[in-house]
Amino acid sequence: MAETSTPSTPIFADTPPQAHPLMQRLVREHGAHWVDLATLPAWLAAAPGDAVILIAGDAVRFPEGLDVAVVLPELRTEACQAFRIGIATPADEDAIGQRYGAQRRPSLVFVRDGRYVTTVSGMHDWTDFLALVRNALASPTTHAPIAIQSAGAAASSCH
Repeated sequence: MAETSTPSTPIFADTPPQAHPLMQRLVREHGAHWVDLATLPAWLAAAPGDAVILIAGDAVRFPEGLDVAVVLPELRTEACQAFRIGIATPADEDAIGQRYGAQRRPSLVFVRDGRYVTTVSGMHDWTDFLALVRNALASPTTHAPIAIQSAGAAASSCH
Protein backbone atom coordinates (compact mmCIF):
# COMPACT_ATOMS: atom_id res chain seq x y z
CA MET A 1 0.00 0.00 0.00
CA ALA A 2 1.38 3.40 -0.94
CA GLU A 3 1.84 5.99 1.74
CA THR A 4 -0.13 9.14 1.39
CA SER A 5 1.04 12.35 2.86
CA THR A 6 -1.09 15.28 3.77
CA PRO A 7 0.18 18.68 2.81
CA SER A 8 1.34 20.59 5.84
CA THR A 9 0.63 24.23 6.45
CA PRO A 10 3.56 26.24 5.13
CA ILE A 11 5.36 28.34 7.70
CA PHE A 12 5.59 31.36 5.44
CA ALA A 13 3.07 32.96 3.15
CA ASP A 14 3.94 33.64 -0.46
CA THR A 15 5.17 37.09 -1.39
CA PRO A 16 2.06 39.11 -2.18
CA PRO A 17 1.70 40.37 -5.73
CA GLN A 18 2.76 43.99 -5.98
CA ALA A 19 4.65 43.83 -2.66
CA HIS A 20 6.37 47.16 -2.08
CA PRO A 21 10.16 47.07 -2.59
CA LEU A 22 10.76 48.19 1.00
CA MET A 23 8.75 45.23 2.27
CA GLN A 24 10.63 42.92 -0.09
CA ARG A 25 13.87 44.38 1.33
CA LEU A 26 12.77 43.43 4.86
CA VAL A 27 12.42 39.84 3.68
CA ARG A 28 15.51 39.71 1.50
CA GLU A 29 17.99 41.56 3.73
CA HIS A 30 16.61 41.29 7.25
CA GLY A 31 15.10 37.82 7.49
CA ALA A 32 11.45 38.90 7.71
CA HIS A 33 8.72 36.52 6.56
CA TRP A 34 5.30 37.10 5.06
CA VAL A 35 2.50 35.75 7.24
CA ASP A 36 -1.20 35.33 6.56
CA LEU A 37 -4.01 33.78 8.58
CA ALA A 38 -3.16 30.29 7.35
CA THR A 39 0.58 30.51 8.09
CA LEU A 40 0.51 32.68 11.23
CA PRO A 41 0.12 29.82 13.78
CA ALA A 42 2.96 27.79 12.23
CA TRP A 43 5.20 30.88 11.97
CA LEU A 44 4.58 31.73 15.62
CA ALA A 45 5.31 28.14 16.67
CA ALA A 46 8.40 27.81 14.47
CA ALA A 47 10.75 29.44 16.98
CA PRO A 48 10.40 30.42 20.62
CA GLY A 49 11.04 33.92 21.86
CA ASP A 50 10.04 37.36 20.74
CA ALA A 51 8.51 38.18 17.39
CA VAL A 52 6.98 41.27 15.83
CA ILE A 53 4.26 41.31 13.19
CA LEU A 54 4.27 44.43 11.03
CA ILE A 55 0.79 45.40 9.92
CA ALA A 56 1.75 48.18 7.55
CA GLY A 57 -1.45 49.03 5.75
CA ASP A 58 -1.73 50.28 2.20
CA ALA A 59 1.34 52.37 1.34
CA VAL A 60 -0.75 55.08 -0.33
CA ARG A 61 -3.21 55.48 2.57
CA PHE A 62 -0.63 54.84 5.31
CA PRO A 63 2.81 55.92 4.06
CA GLU A 64 4.13 55.68 7.63
CA GLY A 65 4.00 51.91 7.19
CA LEU A 66 6.95 52.18 4.82
CA ASP A 67 8.80 54.35 7.35
CA VAL A 68 8.28 51.67 10.01
CA ALA A 69 9.52 49.01 7.56
CA VAL A 70 12.72 51.01 7.06
CA VAL A 71 13.48 51.59 10.75
CA LEU A 72 12.33 48.21 12.10
CA PRO A 73 15.67 46.43 11.48
CA GLU A 74 17.50 49.32 13.15
CA LEU A 75 15.12 49.18 16.11
CA ARG A 76 15.86 45.47 16.43
CA THR A 77 19.61 46.14 16.41
CA GLU A 78 19.45 49.01 18.91
CA ALA A 79 17.03 47.23 21.23
CA CYS A 80 19.82 44.70 21.89
CA GLN A 81 17.29 41.90 21.94
CA ALA A 82 16.67 39.66 18.98
CA PHE A 83 13.17 39.23 17.59
CA ARG A 84 11.78 37.69 14.44
CA ILE A 85 9.89 39.88 12.00
CA GLY A 86 6.69 38.86 10.25
CA ILE A 87 4.88 41.03 7.73
CA ALA A 88 1.12 40.61 7.51
CA THR A 89 0.05 40.09 3.92
CA PRO A 90 -2.20 42.85 2.58
CA ALA A 91 -5.00 40.32 2.02
CA ASP A 92 -5.01 39.25 5.69
CA GLU A 93 -3.69 42.28 7.56
CA ASP A 94 -7.16 43.40 8.67
CA ALA A 95 -7.96 39.93 10.05
CA ILE A 96 -4.57 39.65 11.76
CA GLY A 97 -4.98 43.15 13.16
CA GLN A 98 -8.43 42.27 14.45
CA ARG A 99 -7.07 39.12 16.11
CA TYR A 100 -4.69 41.29 18.13
CA GLY A 101 -6.88 44.36 18.53
CA ALA A 102 -4.60 46.44 16.29
CA GLN A 103 -6.93 48.89 14.60
CA ARG A 104 -4.41 51.53 13.53
CA ARG A 105 -1.98 51.33 10.63
CA PRO A 106 0.90 50.87 10.80
CA SER A 107 1.12 48.66 13.89
CA LEU A 108 3.79 46.44 15.36
CA VAL A 109 2.26 43.51 17.22
CA PHE A 110 4.69 42.03 19.74
CA VAL A 111 4.32 38.35 20.65
CA ARG A 112 6.44 36.04 22.80
CA ASP A 113 6.35 32.29 22.47
CA GLY A 114 3.20 32.71 20.40
CA ARG A 115 1.39 34.79 23.05
CA TYR A 116 0.40 38.44 22.70
CA VAL A 117 2.52 41.05 24.49
CA THR A 118 1.49 44.49 23.20
CA THR A 119 1.00 46.65 20.13
CA VAL A 120 2.90 49.77 19.16
CA SER A 121 1.00 51.78 16.57
CA GLY A 122 2.16 54.56 14.30
CA MET A 123 5.54 56.06 13.49
CA HIS A 124 7.46 57.81 16.25
CA ASP A 125 10.57 59.91 16.76
CA TRP A 126 13.60 57.65 17.05
CA THR A 127 14.18 57.98 20.81
CA ASP A 128 10.50 57.46 21.60
CA PHE A 129 10.19 54.55 19.19
CA LEU A 130 13.23 52.80 20.62
CA ALA A 131 11.88 53.24 24.15
CA LEU A 132 8.50 51.82 23.10
CA VAL A 133 10.16 48.78 21.50
CA ARG A 134 12.40 48.16 24.51
CA ASN A 135 9.41 48.46 26.82
CA ALA A 136 7.42 46.02 24.67
CA LEU A 137 10.27 43.51 24.74
CA ALA A 138 10.45 43.79 28.53
CA SER A 139 6.69 43.46 29.07
CA PRO A 140 4.96 40.23 30.10
CA THR A 141 2.54 38.41 27.85
CA THR A 142 -1.13 39.23 28.27
CA HIS A 143 -4.43 38.86 26.43
CA ALA A 144 -4.90 40.75 23.18
CA PRO A 145 -7.41 43.57 23.44
CA ILE A 146 -10.79 43.07 21.87
CA ALA A 147 -11.22 45.11 18.72
CA ILE A 148 -14.23 47.37 19.07
CA GLN A 149 -16.23 48.31 16.01
CA SER A 150 -18.69 51.16 15.87
CA ALA A 151 -22.34 50.17 15.68
CA GLY A 152 -22.65 51.68 12.21
CA ALA A 153 -19.71 49.73 10.82
CA ALA A 154 -21.68 46.54 10.25
CA ALA A 155 -25.13 47.83 9.54
CA SER A 156 -26.84 50.94 8.38
CA SER A 157 -28.03 53.34 11.06
CA CYS A 158 -31.02 54.47 9.04
CA HIS A 159 -34.38 54.19 10.78
